[in-house]
Amino acid sequence: MNILSFIIYCIVVTFTPGPTNIVILSSVQHHGTRQTMVYVSGATLAFGLLLAASALLNHLLAGVLPEILRIMQIAGSVYMLYLAYQVYHMGRSSGEVTRHSASFYSGLLMQFVNPKVLLFTLTVIPGYVMPYYDSSAAAFGFVLLVTFIGFLAFTTWVAFGSVFRSFLQQHRRVMNTLMALFLVYSAVLVSGIIEI
Repeated sequence: MNILSFIIYCIVVTFTPGPTNIVILSSVQHHGTRQTMVYVSGATLAFGLLLAASALLNHLLAGVLPEILRIMQIAGSVYMLYLAYQVYHMGRSSGEVTRHSASFYSGLLMQFVNPKVLLFTLTVIPGYVMPYYDSSAAAFGFVLLVTFIGFLAFTTWVAFGSVFRSFLQQHRRVMNTLMALFLVYSAVLVSGIIEI
């Protein structure tokens, strides 16, 4: 196993902008670091659970992955459009909309309907680890390592949002609009509409 290639792949996928990272950045702007870390804890838990499920159910999932992925593309796109609506309206309406987007359950749910995360978690352990390690202890160790890398990625986005929080708040309307547009763009890409 090329461990360097594995680590680079994990870092690139988890640190690059995606729906979860965009929501984290937006949440820091509106709720601060502490509340956003609640969202991050839900996202991290779901990320680890998906990795563990992939390691445990590798053979079963390989057969049904194409069908699951199509369903997740549709569900994920709808959820991302919903989040785009919430992000766009943050700071313009009642606090209920903004509270929801930074919750533990929102972070948890986002990972389960985010096809980027789903595809990554369903392929990284079987593709990089299982061909070289056959013990469940090794698989569990790599699940923990990748989950930790994901957590580092999420907290990096929290730190970025915290450092630039005053700038983000000063330009709230523009930033909300941009982040909402990025989520809409992600939803369109994930939906598969462009491929049709």
